[in-house]
Amino acid sequence: MARAIWTGSITFGLVSIPVGLFTATDDHTVHFHQFQRDTSDRIRNQRVNERTGEEVEYDDIVKGAEVGDGEYVVVEPEELEQIAPGRSRTLDITDFVDLADIDPVYFQRTYWLAPTGDEYRKPYALLREAMTKGDKAAIGTFVMRGKEYLAAVRADGAVLALHTLHFADEVRDPSELDNVPTRRTKPGEKELKMATQLIESMSGPWKPEQYRDTYRDRVEQLIEDKKQGKEIVTESEPPEPTETNALLEALQRSVEEARGKKSGKSGGKSGDKSSSGSRRKAS
Repeated sequence: MARAIWTGSITFGLVSIPVGLFTATDDHTVHFHQFQRDTSDRIRNQRVNERTGEEVEYDDIVKGAEVGDGEYVVVEPEELEQIAPGRSRTLDITDFVDLADIDPVYFQRTYWLAPTGDEYRKPYALLREAMTKGDKAAIGTFVMRGKEYLAAVRADGAVLALHTLHFADEVRDPSELDNVPTRRTKPGEKELKMATQLIESMSGPWKPEQYRDTYRDRVEQLIEDKKQGKEIVTESEPPEPTETNALLEALQRSVEEARGKKSGKSGGKSGDKSSSGSRRKAS
C-alpha cells in the first residue's frame, strides 16, 4: 500500500478536499557505498564540530543564516514551523490557467494526489472533471518539509497529478548564454528543408515504455562483470562535431537512414558497429 508523503487539503474558493500526496516516480539509480582505496573500510559522513572535531547529535544542531561580516542569526526548527503552521496543511489554489501556457522549464517533480477517504471522492472527481473539460491547471502553493512549493495540479486520467514548479526568479534568463544564435541567424534553404525532412522521418507517437536507462544497464553489467572477473567493454567515444561544410551531407545520410529504419530495410544506427570498442581488463 502506498504511503502519503504529505497530507492536507486542496482549497479553492470555499471548497476544501482532503488529499494525500504520493510520489509518482521511482529512483532506480545504482547507489554505491564509499570505501578507502585498497581497504574494506567504509567511509561515512558525520556531523562534526569544526572547532572541537567531535561528532554532534542531530538534535543538538540548529540552523544559522549569515547576515554579514561573519555574523549569523540562529533559527530553531520550531521557529520555522511556527511561521507557517496552517500553510503546511493546505494547498491553496489561487488561479486556474491553460495547461499549455506553462513552459516545461518550470516543472520540477511529479506527484499523485488522492482523496484521503471515500467521502471525499465526489468533490475530488468534480475538480478532476472540471479541469479536464477546460484543459486547465490549478496553480497554488503549499508547505512540505519546511519549504514552500509552487505547484500545478492537473487531471491525468482518473487521478490528479501535482507538479512542483520553479518560481520565476529561479529560472535563469537564456540571454546569459554564450554562442546562442539570434533569430536573425538564418540557416540555408537546403539545410532547413533537409532538417525538416529528417524530423518528419523520425517522428512518431510518444511511447515512454520504449525508452530505458541504458547507462544504468551498463553500470549493473559492469558490477556483474567485475564480480565474475570478466573483461569490461569500453564504450565508444562520442561522435565528432559536424562541420558546417559537411552539414548538408550529414543531413542527407541521416534522412536516408531514418527512412530505412522506418521501412524495416535498415539495421541499427551506423554508430552501433563501434559498440564493440576497445577493451580493458577489469581491475
